[in-house]
Amino acid sequence: MPTRDEAWPQGTPCWVDLGVDDVEAARTFYTELFGWDLQDGPPEAGGYLMALKNGRPAAGLGPKMGDATMPTVWTTYLAADSADDIAAKVAEAGGQVFMPAFDVMDVGRMLVAADPTGAAFGVWEAGAHIGAGVFNETGAYCWNEVHTRDYAAAKDFYASVFGYTYQELGDGETFAYSTFTLPGGEASVGGINDSTTMPGDHPSYWLAWFQVDGLDSATAKAVELGSTVITGPNDSPSGRMSIVRGPQGEVFGLIDPAAASGGPSASDA
Repeated sequence: MPTRDEAWPQGTPCWVDLGVDDVEAARTFYTELFGWDLQDGPPEAGGYLMALKNGRPAAGLGPKMGDATMPTVWTTYLAADSADDIAAKVAEAGGQVFMPAFDVMDVGRMLVAADPTGAAFGVWEAGAHIGAGVFNETGAYCWNEVHTRDYAAAKDFYASVFGYTYQELGDGETFAYSTFTLPGGEASVGGINDSTTMPGDHPSYWLAWFQVDGLDSATAKAVELGSTVITGPNDSPSGRMSIVRGPQGEVFGLIDPAAASGGPSASDA
């Protein structure tokens, strides 16, 4: 079981959380789907729940921050040595800081921003909470990627802010996708997908993928619990996968890496 006890390197997708209108309904849904143990936080946490998998933090869940008319989305957080420094870099690179950096009790410091193509993301400077303590495991997130309407602009932005370097996987025409690597790193930690090569006019957004054991049964379970399937199930070299919309409108991916094949790429969905 991949686990971590230290702060994540800057630029790594280190945490995911979901703001919803109905917290108790979401608690029931994700407990049933992923087997999470959702623990209530202290009163000063404002109703935020910590999802534990095998006793380790896997994700967060709570009421929406700010305007309740905001869409229900899974937010990917990128690790930062200094949230304030990243906020300045976001602005310099043409992004927008929606929520300036602030302290979250003693657990960390965070902000919410968007890249120039409109994809929103969080930034997390670890305190007592480092982010995910379990990952790449059944019931935990295993991959995060940007689906963008302006592929070149998104790549330039994240390279400027976090120093990412890229490896192109697509042909650049019918499918444009690249994985990104941290400065000095070797392994890819996330991806950027050109959504203009896909059908429909989708806004730019970050997509979180959760690992499952048996994609078809997990997708069927999500539907039974009130989700709708957006794409899939599909086979790919990364695993068998589907993208679903949860009961409160949140979009997320499901993937079984053990069922990898020679089919289309993961983000071709």
